[in-house]
Amino acid sequence: MFFSRSFLPRRRRNAVVQDAQIILDLSRLLGRAYHTTPTGIDRVEFSYALELLARVPDRLCFAAVHPAGGYYGRLDTASVRQFLAFTQAKWQNRDIADPQAIKAAAIRHLFALRPRAVPPLSANRVYVQASPHHLEKTAFVRQILKSEHAHFVNLVHDVIPLTHPEFARPNGATEHARRVETISELADGIIGNSAATIAALLPHLKDRPGRAIRTAHLGCEWSDVPPVNSNVSADRPYFVCVGTIEPRKNHLLLLNVWRRLVERFGEGAPKLVMVGRRGWENENVIDILERSTVLSGHVVEEADMSDRKLAELLSGARAMLLPSFAEGYGMPVAEALAAGVPVIASDLQSLREVGGDVPEYLDPIDGLGWYDMIADYARSDSSARARQFDRLLGWSPTFWSDHIDIVLDVVRTVSDAASGRPGGR
Repeated sequence: MFFSRSFLPRRRRNAVVQDAQIILDLSRLLGRAYHTTPTGIDRVEFSYALELLARVPDRLCFAAVHPAGGYYGRLDTASVRQFLAFTQAKWQNRDIADPQAIKAAAIRHLFALRPRAVPPLSANRVYVQASPHHLEKTAFVRQILKSEHAHFVNLVHDVIPLTHPEFARPNGATEHARRVETISELADGIIGNSAATIAALLPHLKDRPGRAIRTAHLGCEWSDVPPVNSNVSADRPYFVCVGTIEPRKNHLLLLNVWRRLVERFGEGAPKLVMVGRRGWENENVIDILERSTVLSGHVVEEADMSDRKLAELLSGARAMLLPSFAEGYGMPVAEALAAGVPVIASDLQSLREVGGDVPEYLDPIDGLGWYDMIADYARSDSSARARQFDRLLGWSPTFWSDHIDIVLDVVRTVSDAASGRPGGR
Protein backbone atom coordinates (compact mmCIF):
# COMPACT_ATOMS: atom_id res chain seq x y z
CA MET A 1 0.00 0.00 0.00
CA PHE A 2 2.04 2.94 1.18
CA PHE A 3 5.26 3.62 3.00
CA SER A 4 8.32 5.77 2.60
CA ARG A 5 11.83 4.64 3.34
CA SER A 6 15.08 6.53 3.58
CA PHE A 7 17.92 5.31 1.42
CA LEU A 8 20.18 5.64 4.46
CA PRO A 9 19.96 2.70 6.90
CA ARG A 10 18.17 3.45 10.14
CA ARG A 11 20.23 0.87 11.94
CA ARG A 12 22.75 -1.77 11.08
CA ARG A 13 22.71 -5.15 12.69
CA ASN A 14 25.65 -7.33 13.53
CA ALA A 15 24.19 -10.24 11.58
CA VAL A 16 26.24 -11.24 8.56
CA VAL A 17 25.83 -13.92 5.96
CA GLN A 18 29.23 -15.54 6.49
CA ASP A 19 30.89 -15.93 3.08
CA ALA A 20 27.75 -15.94 0.98
CA GLN A 21 27.28 -13.38 -1.75
CA ILE A 22 23.61 -12.43 -2.23
CA ILE A 23 22.31 -11.82 -5.74
CA LEU A 24 18.93 -10.10 -5.59
CA ASP A 25 16.70 -10.47 -8.64
CA LEU A 26 15.06 -7.16 -9.72
CA SER A 27 13.24 -8.50 -12.78
CA ARG A 28 9.83 -7.43 -11.51
CA LEU A 29 10.76 -3.78 -10.92
CA LEU A 30 12.61 -3.46 -14.23
CA GLY A 31 9.71 -5.06 -16.08
CA ARG A 32 7.36 -2.45 -14.59
CA ALA A 33 9.65 0.56 -14.97
CA TYR A 34 7.01 2.46 -16.99
CA HIS A 35 4.18 1.79 -14.50
CA THR A 36 3.33 4.44 -11.93
CA THR A 37 0.95 2.29 -9.87
CA PRO A 38 2.76 -0.45 -7.92
CA THR A 39 1.39 -3.82 -7.00
CA GLY A 40 2.04 -5.43 -3.64
CA ILE A 41 4.74 -7.64 -5.17
CA ASP A 42 6.45 -4.57 -6.66
CA ARG A 43 6.64 -3.05 -3.21
CA VAL A 44 8.04 -6.21 -1.66
CA GLU A 45 10.87 -6.45 -4.21
CA PHE A 46 11.56 -2.76 -3.67
CA SER A 47 11.78 -3.24 0.12
CA TYR A 48 14.12 -6.23 -0.26
CA ALA A 49 16.48 -4.04 -2.29
CA LEU A 50 16.44 -1.17 0.21
CA GLU A 51 16.83 -3.32 3.31
CA LEU A 52 19.60 -5.49 1.87
CA LEU A 53 21.46 -2.42 0.65
CA ALA A 54 21.36 -1.15 4.22
CA ARG A 55 22.28 -4.44 5.85
CA VAL A 56 24.77 -6.27 3.61
CA PRO A 57 25.98 -3.80 0.94
CA ASP A 58 29.41 -5.42 0.63
CA ARG A 59 27.92 -8.82 -0.23
CA LEU A 60 24.95 -7.69 -2.29
CA CYS A 61 24.71 -7.76 -6.07
CA PHE A 62 21.75 -7.23 -8.38
CA ALA A 63 20.60 -9.12 -11.44
CA ALA A 64 17.51 -9.31 -13.64
CA VAL A 65 15.83 -10.94 -16.57
CA HIS A 66 15.45 -8.55 -19.49
CA PRO A 67 11.85 -7.33 -19.95
CA ALA A 68 11.99 -8.72 -23.49
CA GLY A 69 13.31 -12.09 -22.29
CA GLY A 70 16.73 -13.60 -21.69
CA TYR A 71 18.94 -13.32 -18.63
CA TYR A 72 19.89 -9.68 -18.22
CA GLY A 73 22.92 -10.44 -16.06
CA ARG A 74 24.42 -8.30 -13.30
CA LEU A 75 23.35 -4.69 -12.73
CA ASP A 76 25.52 -1.75 -11.64
CA THR A 77 24.76 -1.08 -7.97
CA ALA A 78 25.01 2.72 -8.23
CA SER A 79 22.54 2.66 -11.11
CA VAL A 80 20.22 0.43 -9.06
CA ARG A 81 20.22 2.96 -6.23
CA GLN A 82 19.22 5.72 -8.65
CA PHE A 83 16.53 3.51 -10.16
CA LEU A 84 15.09 2.79 -6.71
CA ALA A 85 14.93 6.50 -5.91
CA PHE A 86 13.17 7.11 -9.23
CA THR A 87 10.73 4.25 -8.51
CA GLN A 88 9.81 5.59 -5.09
CA ALA A 89 9.28 9.11 -6.40
CA LYS A 90 6.95 8.04 -9.21
CA TRP A 91 4.88 5.90 -6.82
CA GLN A 92 4.44 8.69 -4.30
CA ASN A 93 3.58 11.33 -6.87
CA ARG A 94 1.83 9.41 -9.61
CA ASP A 95 -1.26 11.60 -9.47
CA ILE A 96 0.74 14.68 -10.50
CA ALA A 97 3.54 13.09 -12.54
CA ASP A 98 3.77 13.64 -16.30
CA PRO A 99 3.44 10.21 -17.99
CA GLN A 100 5.77 11.20 -20.81
CA ALA A 101 8.39 12.42 -18.35
CA ILE A 102 8.10 9.15 -16.43
CA LYS A 103 8.58 7.16 -19.63
CA ALA A 104 11.61 9.18 -20.67
CA ALA A 105 13.19 8.82 -17.22
CA ALA A 106 12.49 5.08 -17.20
CA ILE A 107 14.27 4.68 -20.52
CA ARG A 108 17.32 6.49 -19.15
CA HIS A 109 17.40 4.30 -16.06
CA LEU A 110 16.99 1.09 -18.05
CA PHE A 111 19.87 2.12 -20.27
CA ALA A 112 22.04 2.74 -17.21
CA LEU A 113 21.03 -0.71 -15.97
CA ARG A 114 22.33 -2.52 -19.02
CA PRO A 115 23.85 -5.90 -18.10
CA ARG A 116 27.32 -6.58 -16.82
CA ALA A 117 29.16 -9.88 -17.10
CA VAL A 118 28.94 -12.40 -14.27
CA PRO A 119 32.28 -12.30 -12.41
CA PRO A 120 34.30 -15.42 -11.56
CA LEU A 121 33.16 -17.41 -8.55
CA SER A 122 34.95 -16.35 -5.33
CA ALA A 123 32.46 -17.36 -2.62
CA ASN A 124 29.19 -19.18 -2.13
CA ARG A 125 26.42 -17.42 -4.01
CA VAL A 126 22.74 -17.36 -3.12
CA TYR A 127 20.28 -16.04 -5.68
CA VAL A 128 17.32 -14.43 -3.88
CA GLN A 129 14.04 -13.79 -5.67
CA ALA A 130 11.11 -12.01 -4.02
CA SER A 131 8.67 -12.19 -6.95
CA PRO A 132 7.19 -14.93 -9.16
CA HIS A 133 8.65 -13.27 -12.28
CA HIS A 134 9.76 -15.87 -14.92
CA LEU A 135 9.39 -18.78 -12.45
CA GLU A 136 7.04 -20.53 -14.87
CA LYS A 137 10.18 -21.32 -16.96
CA THR A 138 11.94 -24.03 -14.99
CA ALA A 139 14.72 -24.69 -17.51
CA PHE A 140 15.38 -20.96 -17.83
CA VAL A 141 15.73 -20.50 -14.06
CA ARG A 142 18.00 -23.54 -13.91
CA GLN A 143 20.23 -21.96 -16.56
CA ILE A 144 20.41 -18.69 -14.59
CA LEU A 145 21.49 -20.55 -11.45
CA LYS A 146 24.04 -22.51 -13.45
CA SER A 147 25.53 -19.37 -15.01
CA GLU A 148 25.76 -17.78 -11.56
CA HIS A 149 26.96 -20.97 -9.82
CA ALA A 150 24.33 -20.04 -7.25
CA HIS A 151 21.87 -21.64 -4.89
CA PHE A 152 18.30 -20.43 -4.84
CA VAL A 153 16.07 -18.81 -2.18
CA ASN A 154 12.54 -17.75 -3.14
CA LEU A 155 9.77 -15.81 -1.40
CA VAL A 156 6.33 -17.33 -2.03
CA HIS A 157 3.44 -14.86 -1.87
CA ASP A 158 0.51 -17.26 -2.23
CA VAL A 159 -0.76 -20.47 -3.78
CA ILE A 160 -4.24 -19.10 -4.46
CA PRO A 161 -4.36 -20.01 -8.19
CA LEU A 162 -3.95 -23.66 -7.13
CA THR A 163 -6.20 -23.67 -4.06
CA HIS A 164 -8.84 -21.37 -5.61
CA PRO A 165 -8.48 -21.69 -9.40
CA GLU A 166 -11.92 -20.15 -9.88
CA PHE A 167 -10.43 -16.78 -8.87
CA ALA A 168 -7.40 -16.95 -11.16
CA ARG A 169 -6.99 -15.35 -14.54
CA PRO A 170 -7.56 -17.62 -17.55
CA ASN A 171 -4.72 -20.19 -17.54
CA GLY A 172 -3.59 -18.72 -14.20
CA ALA A 173 -3.73 -22.05 -12.38
CA THR A 174 -1.62 -23.77 -15.04
CA GLU A 175 0.98 -21.00 -15.02
CA HIS A 176 1.17 -20.94 -11.24
CA ALA A 177 1.56 -24.72 -11.14
CA ARG A 178 4.66 -24.30 -13.32
CA ARG A 179 6.03 -21.69 -10.92
CA VAL A 180 5.52 -24.00 -7.97
CA GLU A 181 7.20 -26.80 -9.94
CA THR A 182 10.26 -24.55 -10.41
CA ILE A 183 10.36 -23.76 -6.71
CA SER A 184 9.90 -27.41 -5.82
CA GLU A 185 12.72 -28.54 -8.07
CA LEU A 186 15.26 -25.75 -7.65
CA ALA A 187 14.75 -23.83 -4.40
CA ASP A 188 17.24 -24.57 -1.63
CA GLY A 189 15.40 -22.16 0.63
CA ILE A 190 11.74 -21.12 0.69
CA ILE A 191 10.25 -18.21 2.60
CA GLY A 192 6.48 -17.97 2.98
CA ASN A 193 4.81 -14.65 3.77
CA SER A 194 2.51 -16.49 6.18
CA ALA A 195 2.15 -19.88 7.81
CA ALA A 196 -1.05 -20.22 5.77
CA THR A 197 0.94 -19.85 2.55
CA ILE A 198 3.49 -22.44 3.65
CA ALA A 199 0.73 -24.88 4.63
CA ALA A 200 -0.90 -24.49 1.22
CA LEU A 201 2.44 -24.86 -0.57
CA LEU A 202 3.80 -27.96 1.17
CA PRO A 203 1.51 -30.51 -0.57
CA HIS A 204 2.88 -29.31 -3.92
CA LEU A 205 6.57 -29.69 -3.02
CA LYS A 206 8.77 -32.64 -3.80
CA ASP A 207 10.87 -33.96 -0.95
CA ARG A 208 14.22 -32.18 -0.91
CA PRO A 209 16.44 -33.11 2.06
CA GLY A 210 17.97 -30.13 3.81
CA ARG A 211 15.75 -27.51 2.21
CA ALA A 212 15.22 -24.51 4.51
CA ILE A 213 11.56 -23.45 4.83
CA ARG A 214 10.60 -20.49 7.00
CA THR A 215 7.68 -18.14 7.53
CA ALA A 216 8.41 -14.40 7.49
CA HIS A 217 5.57 -11.90 7.66
CA LEU A 218 6.00 -8.96 5.33
CA GLY A 219 7.23 -5.67 6.71
CA CYS A 220 4.88 -2.81 7.40
CA GLU A 221 6.36 0.58 8.15
CA TRP A 222 4.09 3.58 8.28
CA SER A 223 4.65 6.40 5.82
CA ASP A 224 6.46 9.55 6.92
CA VAL A 225 5.32 11.27 3.73
CA PRO A 226 3.15 14.33 4.47
CA PRO A 227 -0.42 13.53 3.36
CA VAL A 228 -2.47 15.75 1.08
CA ASN A 229 -6.19 16.33 1.01
CA SER A 230 -8.10 13.58 -0.77
CA ASN A 231 -11.13 14.10 -2.97
CA VAL A 232 -13.42 12.32 -0.50
CA SER A 233 -15.46 14.64 1.67
CA ALA A 234 -15.73 13.82 5.36
CA ASP A 235 -19.25 15.24 5.53
CA ARG A 236 -20.41 11.80 6.65
CA PRO A 237 -18.73 8.57 7.77
CA TYR A 238 -16.90 6.53 5.17
CA PHE A 239 -15.18 3.16 4.86
CA VAL A 240 -12.28 2.17 2.62
CA CYS A 241 -11.67 -1.04 0.67
CA VAL A 242 -8.27 -1.35 -1.04
CA GLY A 243 -7.58 -3.92 -3.74
CA THR A 244 -7.95 -4.74 -7.39
CA ILE A 245 -11.61 -5.15 -8.34
CA GLU A 246 -11.63 -8.88 -8.99
CA PRO A 247 -13.93 -11.71 -7.83
CA ARG A 248 -11.57 -12.94 -5.10
CA LYS A 249 -11.79 -9.59 -3.30
CA ASN A 250 -15.58 -9.99 -2.93
CA HIS A 251 -16.57 -6.41 -3.75
CA LEU A 252 -20.02 -7.69 -4.71
CA LEU A 253 -20.82 -8.34 -1.05
CA LEU A 254 -19.97 -4.75 -0.14
CA LEU A 255 -22.09 -3.33 -2.95
CA ASN A 256 -25.09 -5.37 -1.79
CA VAL A 257 -24.49 -4.24 1.79
CA TRP A 258 -24.33 -0.62 0.65
CA ARG A 259 -27.59 -0.89 -1.22
CA ARG A 260 -29.24 -1.98 2.05
CA LEU A 261 -27.54 0.85 3.95
CA VAL A 262 -28.80 3.44 1.46
CA GLU A 263 -32.31 1.97 1.58
CA ARG A 264 -32.27 2.28 5.38
CA PHE A 265 -30.42 5.56 5.97
CA GLY A 266 -30.92 7.42 2.69
CA GLU A 267 -28.58 10.40 2.31
CA GLY A 268 -27.28 9.72 5.82
CA ALA A 269 -25.77 6.39 4.78
CA PRO A 270 -21.99 6.11 5.08
CA LYS A 271 -19.83 6.20 1.97
CA LEU A 272 -17.75 3.38 0.56
CA VAL A 273 -14.47 4.27 -1.16
CA MET A 274 -13.14 1.46 -3.37
CA VAL A 275 -9.44 2.05 -4.09
CA GLY A 276 -8.08 -0.14 -6.87
CA ARG A 277 -8.12 -0.72 -10.57
CA ARG A 278 -10.67 -2.85 -12.34
CA GLY A 279 -9.53 -6.40 -12.82
CA TRP A 280 -10.87 -9.37 -14.72
CA GLU A 281 -14.09 -11.43 -14.89
CA ASN A 282 -15.98 -8.98 -12.71
CA GLU A 283 -18.76 -7.86 -15.04
CA ASN A 284 -21.47 -7.93 -12.37
CA VAL A 285 -19.56 -5.55 -10.07
CA ILE A 286 -18.68 -3.23 -12.96
CA ASP A 287 -22.29 -3.14 -14.11
CA ILE A 288 -23.41 -2.10 -10.62
CA LEU A 289 -20.74 0.59 -10.39
CA GLU A 290 -21.67 2.03 -13.77
CA ARG A 291 -25.46 1.65 -13.74
CA SER A 292 -26.75 1.71 -10.18
CA THR A 293 -28.60 4.94 -9.44
CA VAL A 294 -29.19 3.89 -5.82
CA LEU A 295 -25.44 3.75 -5.10
CA SER A 296 -24.55 6.91 -6.98
CA GLY A 297 -22.86 9.31 -4.57
CA HIS A 298 -22.61 6.62 -1.91
CA VAL A 299 -19.93 4.44 -3.52
CA VAL A 300 -16.80 6.19 -4.80
CA GLU A 301 -14.37 4.41 -7.12
CA GLU A 302 -10.73 5.53 -7.05
CA ALA A 303 -8.75 3.66 -9.67
CA ASP A 304 -5.37 5.29 -9.20
CA MET A 305 -4.59 7.05 -5.93
CA SER A 306 -1.12 8.15 -4.89
CA ASP A 307 0.46 7.02 -1.63
CA ARG A 308 0.04 10.51 -0.20
CA LYS A 309 -3.68 10.68 -0.97
CA LEU A 310 -4.27 7.15 0.22
CA ALA A 311 -2.63 7.93 3.55
CA GLU A 312 -4.92 10.93 4.00
CA LEU A 313 -7.99 8.96 2.95
CA LEU A 314 -7.33 6.07 5.29
CA SER A 315 -6.67 8.31 8.27
CA GLY A 316 -10.31 9.46 8.34
CA ALA A 317 -12.01 6.13 7.63
CA ARG A 318 -14.32 4.44 10.10
CA ALA A 319 -12.64 1.16 9.13
CA MET A 320 -10.73 -0.66 6.43
CA LEU A 321 -12.88 -3.42 4.85
CA LEU A 322 -11.40 -6.63 3.44
CA PRO A 323 -14.11 -9.21 2.64
CA SER A 324 -11.81 -11.43 0.50
CA PHE A 325 -12.41 -15.10 -0.14
CA ALA A 326 -8.67 -15.87 -0.10
CA GLU A 327 -5.47 -14.01 0.78
CA GLY A 328 -1.85 -15.07 0.96
CA TYR A 329 -1.02 -12.43 3.54
CA GLY A 330 -3.24 -9.36 3.87
CA MET A 331 -1.04 -6.30 3.72
CA PRO A 332 -4.04 -3.88 3.83
CA VAL A 333 -4.87 -5.26 7.28
CA ALA A 334 -1.35 -4.67 8.59
CA GLU A 335 -1.06 -1.19 7.13
CA ALA A 336 -4.48 -0.08 8.33
CA LEU A 337 -3.73 -1.24 11.87
CA ALA A 338 -0.29 0.39 11.71
CA ALA A 339 -2.09 3.63 10.85
CA GLY A 340 -4.38 3.22 13.83
CA VAL A 341 -7.43 2.48 11.68
CA PRO A 342 -9.90 -0.30 12.64
CA VAL A 343 -10.30 -3.30 10.35
CA ILE A 344 -13.27 -5.48 9.44
CA ALA A 345 -12.02 -8.51 7.52
CA SER A 346 -12.83 -12.02 6.37
CA ASP A 347 -12.17 -14.78 8.85
CA LEU A 348 -9.12 -16.23 7.10
CA GLN A 349 -6.08 -17.82 8.74
CA SER A 350 -3.68 -15.54 6.85
CA LEU A 351 -5.53 -12.42 8.01
CA ARG A 352 -5.64 -13.62 11.61
CA GLU A 353 -1.86 -14.10 11.43
CA VAL A 354 -1.53 -10.44 10.52
CA GLY A 355 -4.18 -8.84 12.71
CA GLY A 356 -4.24 -11.16 15.70
CA ASP A 357 -7.30 -10.54 17.86
CA VAL A 358 -7.63 -6.86 16.88
CA PRO A 359 -9.90 -6.78 13.78
CA GLU A 360 -13.51 -7.85 13.52
CA TYR A 361 -13.60 -11.14 11.58
CA LEU A 362 -16.64 -12.24 9.58
CA ASP A 363 -17.42 -15.01 7.13
CA PRO A 364 -17.05 -13.61 3.58
CA ILE A 365 -20.54 -14.84 2.68
CA ASP A 366 -22.24 -13.49 5.82
CA GLY A 367 -23.90 -10.50 4.19
CA LEU A 368 -26.13 -9.68 7.15
CA GLY A 369 -23.19 -9.88 9.53
CA TRP A 370 -21.21 -7.43 7.40
CA TYR A 371 -24.23 -5.14 7.18
CA ASP A 372 -24.72 -5.07 10.95
CA MET A 373 -21.02 -4.54 11.68
CA ILE A 374 -20.61 -1.71 9.15
CA ALA A 375 -23.79 0.01 10.35
CA ASP A 376 -22.47 -0.21 13.92
CA TYR A 377 -19.01 1.14 13.04
CA ALA A 378 -20.57 4.04 11.14
CA ARG A 379 -22.06 5.39 14.38
CA SER A 380 -20.05 8.03 16.22
CA ASP A 381 -20.78 6.24 19.51
CA SER A 382 -19.95 2.72 18.30
CA SER A 383 -18.86 0.68 21.30
CA ALA A 384 -17.57 -2.13 19.05
CA ARG A 385 -15.25 0.32 17.28
CA ALA A 386 -14.09 1.70 20.64
CA ARG A 387 -13.24 -1.82 21.80
CA GLN A 388 -11.17 -2.43 18.67
CA PHE A 389 -9.17 0.70 19.45
CA ASP A 390 -8.53 -0.75 22.91
CA ARG A 391 -7.29 -4.02 21.36
CA LEU A 392 -5.15 -2.07 18.91
CA LEU A 393 -3.04 -0.73 21.79
CA GLY A 394 -1.51 -4.20 22.18
CA TRP A 395 -0.77 -4.75 18.49
CA SER A 396 2.52 -4.02 16.74
CA PRO A 397 3.47 -4.50 13.08
CA THR A 398 6.26 -6.58 11.61
CA PHE A 399 9.08 -4.37 10.35
CA TRP A 400 11.03 -5.03 7.21
CA SER A 401 14.17 -5.44 9.29
CA ASP A 402 12.46 -8.36 11.08
CA HIS A 403 11.50 -9.96 7.78
CA ILE A 404 15.01 -9.58 6.35
CA ASP A 405 16.48 -11.10 9.53
CA ILE A 406 14.74 -14.32 8.55
CA VAL A 407 15.78 -13.98 4.90
CA LEU A 408 19.42 -13.61 5.95
CA ASP A 409 19.11 -16.59 8.26
CA VAL A 410 17.76 -18.72 5.40
CA VAL A 411 20.57 -17.49 3.14
CA ARG A 412 23.10 -18.40 5.83
CA THR A 413 21.56 -21.86 6.24
CA VAL A 414 21.67 -22.50 2.49
CA SER A 415 25.25 -21.24 2.26
CA ASP A 416 26.40 -23.39 5.17
CA ALA A 417 24.80 -26.45 3.57
CA ALA A 418 26.59 -25.64 0.31
CA SER A 419 30.02 -25.27 1.90
CA GLY A 420 32.47 -27.83 0.65
CA ARG A 421 30.62 -28.51 -2.58
CA PRO A 422 30.36 -26.45 -5.76
CA GLY A 423 27.43 -24.13 -6.25
CA GLY A 424 25.02 -24.31 -9.11
CA ARG A 425 23.57 -27.43 -10.60
